[in-house]
Amino acid sequence: MKTLPVSCNKDCGGGCPLLAHVEDGRLVKITNNPHKNRYMTGCVRGYGMTHVVYSEDRLTRPLLRTGPRGSGRFKEASWDEALGLVAGKLGAMRDTYGAGAVFPLGGSGGCVGAVHNTAYLKDRFFGLFGPYTRAHGDYSENAVEYVKPFLFGSAPTGLDPGTLQFSNFILLWGMNIYDNRFGCETLARVGEAIKRGIPVIVIDPRRTATASRFGTEWIPVLPGTDSALMAAVLFVLIEENLVDRTAVQRLSHGFDHLERYIMGESDGRPKTPSWAEKICGVPSRTIRSLARLYGFVKPAALFPGLSIQRTWGGEETARFAVALQVATGNVGVQGGSTGGNVLNKLPRPVCGTIELRRSHGGPSIPVYRWPDAVLEGKKGGFPSDIRLLYFIGCNYLVQGSDVHKNIRALEKADFSVCHDYFLTPTARYCDVVLPVTTFLEREDIVFPRSNRLFYSHQAVEPRYDSKNDYDVFCGLAARLGFYDRFSENRSADGWLLHILENSEVRDVERFKETGIFEGNGHLRTGLSEFAADPERNPLDTPSGKIELYSESYAAAGFSPVAECRVLPEDGEYPLRLITPHPRLRTHSQYHNISWFRDRQENVLSIHPSDAERRGIHNGDEVLVRSREGRMRVRILVTEDILPGVVSAYEGVWPVFDDDGTETAGSVNVLTSTVPTEPSMGSRTHSVFVEVSPFDGGKNVC
Repeated sequence: MKTLPVSCNKDCGGGCPLLAHVEDGRLVKITNNPHKNRYMTGCVRGYGMTHVVYSEDRLTRPLLRTGPRGSGRFKEASWDEALGLVAGKLGAMRDTYGAGAVFPLGGSGGCVGAVHNTAYLKDRFFGLFGPYTRAHGDYSENAVEYVKPFLFGSAPTGLDPGTLQFSNFILLWGMNIYDNRFGCETLARVGEAIKRGIPVIVIDPRRTATASRFGTEWIPVLPGTDSALMAAVLFVLIEENLVDRTAVQRLSHGFDHLERYIMGESDGRPKTPSWAEKICGVPSRTIRSLARLYGFVKPAALFPGLSIQRTWGGEETARFAVALQVATGNVGVQGGSTGGNVLNKLPRPVCGTIELRRSHGGPSIPVYRWPDAVLEGKKGGFPSDIRLLYFIGCNYLVQGSDVHKNIRALEKADFSVCHDYFLTPTARYCDVVLPVTTFLEREDIVFPRSNRLFYSHQAVEPRYDSKNDYDVFCGLAARLGFYDRFSENRSADGWLLHILENSEVRDVERFKETGIFEGNGHLRTGLSEFAADPERNPLDTPSGKIELYSESYAAAGFSPVAECRVLPEDGEYPLRLITPHPRLRTHSQYHNISWFRDRQENVLSIHPSDAERRGIHNGDEVLVRSREGRMRVRILVTEDILPGVVSAYEGVWPVFDDDGTETAGSVNVLTSTVPTEPSMGSRTHSVFVEVSPFDGGKNVC
């Protein structure tokens, strides 16, 4: 049996260093890479990739649709026939309507490596094809990414997980590191902090596995109201003289404006703990206790999870998190954090990618509103009339908000194409489906969320007649006349060699042998140089400091300082729905694999008080309704969730009954494509629903 270093580069932020065990050309198992440090570890999703590679559901040959869209009726075709058809449709669409009629969608779902990167490959190919309609932003972190330049300019704001050894307080605000990873070291580093006796507080609407296993205290909060809780914590810090005024003056601009808002001087409403309790559901005494601990114990690391900015007004939560770290003097010091997006890694070792860096030049649409753009076009105020959809590294029918609207958009398109290794719900609505490889069937360099590079070997030959995404685009580029510019006359292996030759890696053979290249230093903190000497190392913001008051932000029509923006309660739909990531899926990936699906309980969690009020019992099938759709699902009555909140994991492939009710538990039938503004980002944790008993269809209301 031979072993090969590989890296699971799924879209979970892990990028784990693993080892593939291969015997007689067949993948036998996957374990941790023995060259990793003691904090780095994989998870069940990476270890279980054997079930994906050898799944009976793997696509074997290109498919051409023969039945109605969504019917699953296709015929097999040769690669030459399939690529010829796709290239012909692309060329004809460009010639007849212009490249803006073509709308490619995708991202990190397929691979986030240097060469086989589905986001880079998509942009490279279509950037050479013509001024296509581009989707900007993302579903994951659009609100925080939008506000970050207003706060920090272009400065990197992350940290190395190793710096948590210097933390005396860790605040995981809406961050579930046990299920969602956020780097392959983070979990172990937080666990080590707990062993040192460090308080780790988890703020979340539900008692997550992180709260149960890695938190010393769980503070439940109503989803979409974190900005109110943050404002009240800041109020206590100001009121009780716990603000680090020296740090505030040295590092930030505009705290005095924010302070006037917090103390109620600008709007007549002091953001007291009692005020916040009515909004967020956290008792005022708990808010005061949290603020005092936060103000006294230093250094403190605040980790804002992406969930708290996927809300209506999520931009404000992202701004408040930074303000809190500035106010407590925890920015730029080891053991602290910026309060910015921790997923924004610090500079990695020098290593290029296949990315094509050139001006896009075409129209652009917020990705969160992609189905609206397809359905409404120029008449609806969008910049183009879209006719051809191209999906790569994604399953937007499931993961995009409002599944019914997504289906209508796919049905409206003149033509659609999908790369995947399974016939996903998105693929079922496409005209051509092209089978592609998994990361274990191709060679690449992977960028983890740390100062390292991982080498991921091709462990096995591609299954059936699948091809690398790169080779698919090479075939299309050749038929459309820009192969030389797309490939630069390099194979995928040629690109890897070229990238390595121009990288920081000097001993390439050693890198391939161990699978790990260590960068210089793993104890870095974002903004540390700035914090040490703001005069000599200013930020590239108008003031040279962290802008807690931003005139540039105000130009977008919103407050120049962070403010609490919370949706009012909905009398018809009184429960707040959250849709967290499950431990045994990466978004919608793995749902079709029975080994994973059978181990992931698919239920709607509800508090006993809410269940009793509705005559619902544990294990009942219930009907969940929102303004966008209906879903049937089994109920789990539990005290591990705040009253007024229900929770169901995202990523389930939808199934519909005759009246359009979703019956598998695919929660995006309940969500809306109306975004949070001004970022135009996701607000999937600002969804209101009602839950009622399901009696077999006799009385579903």
